Amino acid sequence: MVPKVPTLYEWLGGAEPLGRLMARFYQKVPDDPVLAPVFARMAPEHFQHVAQFIAEVLGGPTDYSTLYGGHAEMVRHHLNRHITDQQRQRWMALLLETADELQLPSDPEFRSALVAYLEWGSRLAVINSALPVDTVVTEAPMPVWSWGVPGGSYQSEPKES
Repeated sequence: MVPKVPTLYEWLGGAEPLGRLMARFYQKVPDDPVLAPVFARMAPEHFQHVAQFIAEVLGGPTDYSTLYGGHAEMVRHHLNRHITDQQRQRWMALLLETADELQLPSDPEFRSALVAYLEWGSRLAVINSALPVDTVVTEAPMPVWSWGVPGGSYQSEPKES
C-alpha cells in the first residue's frame, strides 16, 4: 500500500497555524512603511479571508470559494490597486519572516512549494492590480498547489469541505 501524501495544508498543520500566520503578519503590516499604504483600508477580518484562500489553494477546505466566490473574487479584490513590485517583494519577505517567527514547517520541500505559490500568486496580484476596477472577471479557476508541481493546477469544480 502506498502511503497517502499529505497536502501542503495538512503538512502546515491546518487552519490553526495558517490563521496564526495571517493574523500575526497582518498585525505587522500597519507598521511597515512599504505595506501600510496598500492595506490602509483593510477590514479587520481581512486576515481570515486570506487564510481561507491560502488554505484552499494548499489543499484545505473550500471555504473561500463557498463563502466568497473563489479565485475570481480574489482577482476582483486586486483590481486597480496598483501594487508595485517593491510592495510585492516586501509582502513576500514579511510573510516568510513571520512564518519563521512562528516556527512553521521550514523543511526545504514544504518551503519551496509554499514560496513557489506565494511568488506565483503575488506576481499575479501585481498584474491584476494594474487592470481597471471595471474589468469583468467571470472565469478564474481556483489554483490548487502541491508538492513540486510547477505552476500548480486548477480546480474546476469546488470539492466538498
